[in-house]
Amino acid sequence: MSTAPHFQPVSAQDYLEGEALARRKHEFVAGTIYAMAGATANHNRIATNATGTLHGQLRGQPCEVFNSDMKVRVRQTHETRFYYPDALVVCEPNGPSDPYHDRPVVIIEVISESTRRTDEHEKRAAYLSIDTLCVYVLIESSSAAAVVYRRTAEGFDRETYVAADAVVPLPEVNCNLSLAEVYANVIFEPIVEEE
Repeated sequence: MSTAPHFQPVSAQDYLEGEALARRKHEFVAGTIYAMAGATANHNRIATNATGTLHGQLRGQPCEVFNSDMKVRVRQTHETRFYYPDALVVCEPNGPSDPYHDRPVVIIEVISESTRRTDEHEKRAAYLSIDTLCVYVLIESSSAAAVVYRRTAEGFDRETYVAADAVVPLPEVNCNLSLAEVYANVIFEPIVEEE
């Protein structure tokens, strides 16, 4: 007989109740809870700049932007997930006391080497399964660049925007995301070549 501990998945309700009391943020994937690591100053600048840029453009419009304290619930056939994207735009919000949204139109993640695999694979697959999602934006933290997955009639197309003067059009929410604004006050670390 095995004495190894058995994993007991956590319910989504238990996760939400625990998260309401937690001092740190956690994400939830199919019964497993993952603690989130703190972000760098550049990561926070980029996320705040993106949120602020969208907030200014959405003022008076039916859609609104939320920062990284708002969760997204992803309901898939066999599992539920809760993630904290760096920014999201919602046009059909949940109730005012809900700690998550179900129907984002735009999701933004700021990526670094430590988050790249999760943001480009696991989260991308989950986010693109949301029926209302039109655009998933991955913003680099180490250089002025963004990769955009945009919904079309055939699925999602991948677009790349490089250089500080690039502008990501977001006609789905009547906005533009200027990389010059997104990277305001961001100082990139020099790339050290390995010998």
